[in-house]
Amino acid sequence: MKAFSPDRIRNVALVGPPGSGKTSLAEAMLFRAGAVTRVGRVEDGSTVCDHDPEEKESGHSIGAALAVFEWHDHKVNLLDTPGAFDFAGEAVGALAAADLAVFVVDASSGLDHTTVDLWREAAARSLPRLIFVNKLDREYTSFEKVLAELQNTFGAGVAPLEIPIGEAEGFHGIADLLTDKAWIYDSGHAELGEIPDEMEEREAAIHAELIENIVVADDALLESYLDGEVPSFDELEQVMGRGVAAGTVFPVVCGSATIPIAVDRLCNYIVEVGPSPLDRPPVEVTVAGLESTVEPDPAADVLLQVFKTAVDPYLGHVSYFRVLTGTVRRDLQLINGRTGDDERFRSVMSLQGGESVDVDQLPAGDIGAVAKLSGTLTGDTLSGAGRAVAPPIGFPTPVLSVAVAASTRNDEDKLANALHRIVEEDPVLTVHRDDETHQTLMSGLGESHLRSVISKLDRKFGVKVDTDDVRVPFRETITRSASAEGKYKKQSGGHGQFGVASIRLEPTLPGSGFEFVDEVKGGVIPRQHIPAVEAGIREAMAHGGTAGYPVVDVRATVFDGRHHAVDSSEMSFKMAGRLAFQEALALATPVVLEPISSIEVTVPAECLGDVMGDLSSRRATVQGSIPSDWGEQVISAAVPASEILRYAIDLRSITGGRGRFTTEHDHYSRVPPGVKVPEPPER
Repeated sequence: MKAFSPDRIRNVALVGPPGSGKTSLAEAMLFRAGAVTRVGRVEDGSTVCDHDPEEKESGHSIGAALAVFEWHDHKVNLLDTPGAFDFAGEAVGALAAADLAVFVVDASSGLDHTTVDLWREAAARSLPRLIFVNKLDREYTSFEKVLAELQNTFGAGVAPLEIPIGEAEGFHGIADLLTDKAWIYDSGHAELGEIPDEMEEREAAIHAELIENIVVADDALLESYLDGEVPSFDELEQVMGRGVAAGTVFPVVCGSATIPIAVDRLCNYIVEVGPSPLDRPPVEVTVAGLESTVEPDPAADVLLQVFKTAVDPYLGHVSYFRVLTGTVRRDLQLINGRTGDDERFRSVMSLQGGESVDVDQLPAGDIGAVAKLSGTLTGDTLSGAGRAVAPPIGFPTPVLSVAVAASTRNDEDKLANALHRIVEEDPVLTVHRDDETHQTLMSGLGESHLRSVISKLDRKFGVKVDTDDVRVPFRETITRSASAEGKYKKQSGGHGQFGVASIRLEPTLPGSGFEFVDEVKGGVIPRQHIPAVEAGIREAMAHGGTAGYPVVDVRATVFDGRHHAVDSSEMSFKMAGRLAFQEALALATPVVLEPISSIEVTVPAECLGDVMGDLSSRRATVQGSIPSDWGEQVISAAVPASEILRYAIDLRSITGGRGRFTTEHDHYSRVPPGVKVPEPPER
């Protein structure tokens, strides 16, 4: 594939809910452009973009896929994204690399919460947006109803450029509102036709409204329009293109990906109205500690950002990147801004789903891939002019965790390496070892996300894992002071073991940890053995109190003891300290503490009461709610961590998938009477 200048490049992300037809639309666009010779089907697992085995099996996209085609002497980098929230990280990475988001809306089901969430994500990134109303050949579709939903939800900037001719099985063309022409697809290709008589009045009214909405964005065009001059198609297209790039106009086009109808028209709009990399604002980067901006100049020093990492069975790690400035060529050596390490590009690739094609160069604004970068992760910036850092992509944070363990002893050694490699591939997934609960926790965006990871562990790395519920790290503390003596005496011939330590336990402020005080006088415990008493106490605290959980927030003071000139040793005083702690703890009225999380839940206003009631049933302390910028309600609360282990699933059920939340550990609090505390894990 030849190299294209930045003004001839279009980077497009297809986004929308599962089942809206994004992958089928991508397939139809590739076929219309001649990039593929036959149209694959999602149901058959034969599409270009759904190339992963898990995608073929499930019939839904799991990862973002790159496919490339040429259209009217432009290069279109098409990023087909998954629609399910569980794989939102893939969609976010694609949006970070795109210059235009094409929202695919199912005409038979209309607007849904996934589209709204993705729209807000694109708006937060000031990303231009275009809407394709798909599946108009299906029964029970209404373009007018969907258009009204779009305008009511996203505002007056939503501008229809086309309306369908015919409904359901009778859908066979579109009326172009800019040119007042009809395009009929009875032959399988667009042919100029007549707008049906019954549509003329409606089409003329929408056409006039569209023209008025466009000309108000350009003072000169508005003045001539008010003087009675009819603006040309080219003038309208130029003004609309500026509005799209500025994020104030959101064109709506329509068709069907599976027949296909008007897919070629969508390609036209992408190259004619869609922004090029040159139309986007400069990228703010930090180079050698200094803030600067870069524009897509092919002649500048190379700067690129990795927005996705995949593990290919043949190529190894494949890094998808966007060239922010400069030109990437094979054998190029760049510096990773995060690590400071050198990375060599032995080859440069363009991707067609799961197939790679070597290319000579990729200029500024283009998207490509490179294999076998040793230490580069998703979000990293690579530069030829020293260490440079671009703004972070901003992936979503995990909301659901599961404990994993190798199914067999043979898999134990492979599991850690496999998890490390899969985390490199998935920027949302986190894995960590909880030293208190002795579990390896894998955290993601939902059950489907975690199931997909477990499947990949087996398929890609040959590691089978068992899952378990997440254990909550309860703790214990004391509520009153108590003193006790610990005596360790052992005689078995020759030198024995003898040590006596008297300690006093006192509660300290929550979160203060452990404090050890030495008040021994007169040498009743030799100086060199005092640390052993502390070590014994610490060991007893970690082993667990009366309920079996680690003890925290305690001051232990050793104030008396006895020793033997021959039989006393470090071990004997360590055991004495441990025994003294255990006896004093039982007298100090110990209580169990539970972790409390600070949570923010964002829900539609109509779900506020249900979510508040559910939080109360989880022993939450609701601190209040405030409206968000999008008219939702943001609830702040403190809730026991044990009550929200599966909150991601429950919240989706309560809100119909429209709720979301963030949480972080805040503090520990005493478990209220009547609340059952689970048995601690065996140590």
